[in-house]
Amino acid sequence: MPRSAMAPHSSPFLQFTPKLVSVLAEGYGLRQFRADLIAGLTVAVVALPLSLAIAIASGVPPDRGLVTAIVGGFLVSFLGGSRYQIGGPAGAFIVLVLATVQRHGLDGLMLATFLSGLMLSALGAFRLGGFVKYIPYPVTVGFTAGIGLIILASQMRPFLGLTLDGPEPGPFLEKLPVLWAAMPTLSPLNLLLGIGTFGFILVQRRHAPRFPGMLAAIALAGLTVWLLKLDVPTIGTAFGGIAQSLPAPSLPEFTWDKVLAVLPDALAFTLLGAIESLLSAVVADSMTGRRHRSNVELIGQGIANMGAACFGGFCVTGTIARTATNVRAGAHGPVAGMIHALALLAVVLLLAPLASAIPIAALAGVLISVSLHMVDVKAIVTLARTSRAEAVVLLATLVTTVLRDLTEAIILGLALGALVFLHRMAQMSGVDATMDESDTDPRPEDRGESRRTVVLRLTGAYFFGSAPVIESVLDRIVARPRHLIIDLADVPVLDMTGAHSLSGFVRKALDQGMEVTLAGPHPQHMDMLRAAGLPAAVATATDTLAARARLGE
Repeated sequence: MPRSAMAPHSSPFLQFTPKLVSVLAEGYGLRQFRADLIAGLTVAVVALPLSLAIAIASGVPPDRGLVTAIVGGFLVSFLGGSRYQIGGPAGAFIVLVLATVQRHGLDGLMLATFLSGLMLSALGAFRLGGFVKYIPYPVTVGFTAGIGLIILASQMRPFLGLTLDGPEPGPFLEKLPVLWAAMPTLSPLNLLLGIGTFGFILVQRRHAPRFPGMLAAIALAGLTVWLLKLDVPTIGTAFGGIAQSLPAPSLPEFTWDKVLAVLPDALAFTLLGAIESLLSAVVADSMTGRRHRSNVELIGQGIANMGAACFGGFCVTGTIARTATNVRAGAHGPVAGMIHALALLAVVLLLAPLASAIPIAALAGVLISVSLHMVDVKAIVTLARTSRAEAVVLLATLVTTVLRDLTEAIILGLALGALVFLHRMAQMSGVDATMDESDTDPRPEDRGESRRTVVLRLTGAYFFGSAPVIESVLDRIVARPRHLIIDLADVPVLDMTGAHSLSGFVRKALDQGMEVTLAGPHPQHMDMLRAAGLPAAVATATDTLAARARLGE
C-alpha cells in the first residue's frame, strides 16, 4: 500500500495538511510534472464545455462557469485533501443555483456561495468530514437520479428550441404542461443540433471513451452554425459572448437582512457540497488505492467557494466525472488540477471570442447526456431486487428531490435510512436461554421448580430499538430460577434505554428472590447500568464460567 495511504491520520498535523504539501515532500521532478501536465490538459478539455453548459442551465452567464472552474478548481487542488480531486461547477448544483438566482439575484448567489464556503471550512476545522460518509447509498443514488431528471426537464426548452409566452416555471410538475403547450413552436434546427451533439457524445462514450467528445461535439456544432449562418440562439446572441479576462475580486455585499435571506440556500449548498466533494474523493481513492483527508478537503472546498464568490463565480465542489478523468489520464498529484485551471484561464484570455458561435441547443445536448448519466439505472434495479426497504428509501428520496426540494429529500432519506438501520439492528438482537436442570431440590415447598440456574445470553445491540423486544423475551423465559446469570459479553452497544430496561428486569428478578450475576459486561456498560439504577446487590463475573464457579456449581 502506498505510504500516503497509511499515514493521513497518524498525527493531528497531517489531518490538516493539504495533499499538495505531502506530494511535493515525497519528491517532485520532471517525470511527475509531465504526467500532471498531460492529465491537467485532458481534464481542461472535458471541463470547458461542462462549465459553460452548467452555468447557462443555472441561470448565470456562461463566463461565470469558467470563473468558477478557474478560481475554484485551482484552490481545490492547491489546498484540498485529495491527490486527484478536480473542483468546479457541478451539475448537481444546477437546481439549487437556479432557484437561488431566481429568489435573490446574482448578488444573493455570490453571498450564499461565500457563506457556504465559511460553513464548509468550519465543518473541516471541527473535524466533521468523516461523518459525511455515513450518508446511505440509496439516498445518494436517489437524490442524484432526481437531480438528473430535473436537469433533463430544464434542458427541453433549449434542446427543442421552444418559445414560451412567459418565464419558464421552476417546479417540475408546473414545468411539464408549459413545455407541452409550447410544442407547436419547436425549432427543427435546434432539435437537429441538440440531437447531433447528444448522439456524438453517446457514440464517443461507447467506442472511444478517452476521446474528448463533449468539446468536439460543441466545436462541430459551433462550426456548423458559423459556416451555414444558421439562425439559432448561440452564446453570442444570448449572452453577448464571453469576457476575455477575469473580473476584479471583491467581497459580496454583506447586510444582516440579506444574510438571513440567503442562509437557507447557503446551508443547502454546504450540505450538497460536502456530500458531493467527499463522495468524489472516495471514488478517486477507490480507483487509486490512496486515501484522502476529508477535513482538509472540506477546508479546501470552503476556501475555494469563498474565492470563487469573490470573482463572481458560484458553487464549487469536487466533480466525479472530471476527477475520474484526471485519474485515468495518469495524474500524479494536485498539480494536475492546478494546470487544468490555468489551461481554462488561457482559453478565457485567448479563445473566448470563438465560443460566441456555440449554439445553446448543443450545450443542452451536453447537459442531457450528463443528466441521463446521473440516473444510475443499474443501481436502482439492483436495490429494487435485493432490498425492498432500501428501494423505498431511494424512491422517497428521488420523488422528494423532483417534486419538493433537495434539502428536504436528503433529510427524509437520512431519516428513512436510519429507521431501516435501526430495524435491522433490532432484528439482530436476541436472547438465548440455557437452563440447568441437573440439580433438583426435593423440598416439598420447591417441588415443581427444578431449574436451579438459568443463563441468559444477550446478543447484539441493546438499545431503544431492541429493548422492547428483549424485555418481552426475558419476561417469557424466566420462570423463577434460584440463580440467574445474564451474559453481556456479546452486547457491543448499550444505550440508556437498554440500561434502564435491563436494570428494571434485574430489580424484578431480585424482588422474586433470585440471585443475579452479570457475566462479561464491558466496563463502560457497567457505568451506564449503575447510572440507570442497577442494584448494588448484583454480582459481576468475567464470563459465564466464572459466574458458575462463583455460584459453586
